[in-house]
Amino acid sequence: MELIGVSDVLVFIVFVVSVITIGLWKSKGEEIHSEHGAQDYFLAGRGLTWWLVGFSLIAANISTEQFVGMSGKAADWLGMAIASYEWMAAITLVVVAFLFLPTFLKSGIYTIPEFLEYRYNTFARTIMAITTMIILVGVPTASVIYSGAKVICVFFQGKTLLGLDLGNITVGCWIIGTLAAIYVFAGGLKACAWADLIQGAALILGGVVIAYFALRALGLADPHQLASSATTAVDPEHLKGMGIIERLRTLNAGNWEVGKMHMVRPASDPEVPWTALVVGLWIPNFFYWGLNQYITQRTLGSKSLDEGQKGVMFAAFLKLIVPFVVVIPGILAFNMFSGDLHKQANVKNEHIMDEFQAGEQKLFVFTDSFAELNGDATRALLTHNAALMSQTVDSTTLSSAALMYDANSKLIQLATERNRSAQADQTIKMSDKLVGYDFDAAFPTLLKRLLPVGFGILGFVLAAIFGAVVSSLASMLNSASTIATMDIYNKVKKQSSQYELVTVGRVCTVLFVLIAMFIAPKLDSPKFGGIFTFIQEFQGFISPGVLAIFLFGLLVHRAPRFAGTVGLILNPILYGILKWGGKTGIGFMETLSGLSFLDRMAVCFFIVLATLTVITILKPLPKPVELPVNEKMDVTASKKAKTYGLVVVGLTLLLYVIFW
Repeated sequence: MELIGVSDVLVFIVFVVSVITIGLWKSKGEEIHSEHGAQDYFLAGRGLTWWLVGFSLIAANISTEQFVGMSGKAADWLGMAIASYEWMAAITLVVVAFLFLPTFLKSGIYTIPEFLEYRYNTFARTIMAITTMIILVGVPTASVIYSGAKVICVFFQGKTLLGLDLGNITVGCWIIGTLAAIYVFAGGLKACAWADLIQGAALILGGVVIAYFALRALGLADPHQLASSATTAVDPEHLKGMGIIERLRTLNAGNWEVGKMHMVRPASDPEVPWTALVVGLWIPNFFYWGLNQYITQRTLGSKSLDEGQKGVMFAAFLKLIVPFVVVIPGILAFNMFSGDLHKQANVKNEHIMDEFQAGEQKLFVFTDSFAELNGDATRALLTHNAALMSQTVDSTTLSSAALMYDANSKLIQLATERNRSAQADQTIKMSDKLVGYDFDAAFPTLLKRLLPVGFGILGFVLAAIFGAVVSSLASMLNSASTIATMDIYNKVKKQSSQYELVTVGRVCTVLFVLIAMFIAPKLDSPKFGGIFTFIQEFQGFISPGVLAIFLFGLLVHRAPRFAGTVGLILNPILYGILKWGGKTGIGFMETLSGLSFLDRMAVCFFIVLATLTVITILKPLPKPVELPVNEKMDVTASKKAKTYGLVVVGLTLLLYVIFW
């Protein structure tokens, strides 16, 4: 089957070259030797209008991280529940526009860590700068490189280019990372913003195209094939007379424990429990949209507060659309192409099965779906595991996938308990997890199976996705280099020239992308539980503490200066204890370690807030801190943005009522 036609290739090349050319052309007037060189390169000369801010926020945010990671989670058990990251973000953006943005623009800061120096102290700024830079390069940057490469390796499985195997995840990572580094190296934030204007619109349109073809294919699909992917038992004959939307609801129906069309999940859900909707999910949302450098850098480059607030409201409205072009297609990918996801899982599982065939003396871990789909292999693995643990397995257990999975889970628990009490040289090794489906392959599979070849549509969608990857990476790399330059280098080496600052920023861009490209291929391992979970989980080491100290800094004017340092240091310690405390064997610590990562964030957030409250009561400042003022910035609030904000909040609540 032909993967891509000549017209698709031409559309792809013309689109990508045009976007990059426009971005670099719009930024060519920036003179890095001038007195405003750093401001031009890092903040687009503080001249972004509302439509540039809005589209740039969306293009920087929506990338293969969402299209691969979020659609993968939707294809798995979460379904519509994963849409809370998008719809709650809309309300978050409204709050950010009126609580955070006025103070940030008025103070004239380049970076979010810079604010901490003015409000707290230099040490707090340095801690946040270093941790933010490490997390930014090692987590979202590496993740977007990986997810972009995932599209390449699934779509072009078995194909080569200039002798390179495009089905190899490492090759894909180096292709994506290199192209993004070249782009941001040359143009800075203004190039990113202008390219984002086009790519943001193209990305939404591309998502709509994919959603259309996915829904169309659902209406034409074989009812018997569809019935096998239903969350509850469905008679194929009943599916024949159903419309598209009715098929979608029927195939994914069920209560909030098994159905995929609900926004809420049980409290025991490891990723998006209903308890997280109350507090936990708000923490990464406020951190990401209000305090995350690579996102807020767009708003810090606003021409005025009015333009910035209207741009943020525009982005908030666009966030309401995202689940319809990302989450629902992910659900449909499993309904129609679960067999393809199983084949991709076999590719991911190959190196683990090779270890088993080679006689590795380790305990092999597998999911329930793997047991259900690979009966013979599961029996062999369980027999091996039982012998390794000096246990026996009866024939009844070996006859049922569910029983084999339960038996293996008990062996893993037994091995974990032995490892806690054993000496280092007696530790029982465990394999990476064998999976039945590669859910991160859901979106690339839709591209491969649904989009017509030879009409330019496939080329346009691939160009939009590629552009989104480059946009997000360029944003992340530009922001990481801004922090490294302005928060670290410029503080160590005083009175640096504008040319020197921009040069350091470009060198950091190259260094950071190389680090991220080395990390990215490792994220293909099943132990990370999907790319979306990996990103959110590790943000928890900084997001609750950062949010707590910023809220105190903005709202509690007499909080002492050392409170910022305390919050930044305390949070990762608390989060680490909650995440790994179960390995200590202490009863209550085991209970806490069973919390979902969003609930862990909530616990950390409230403990840090309580600590800061006690500190403030005991050691309040004699008078509030005076922040710097950027006299050139117009900080008149936007009346139109307030109206738009109320509309966005109302629409968000309506969507929750519909899908609750």
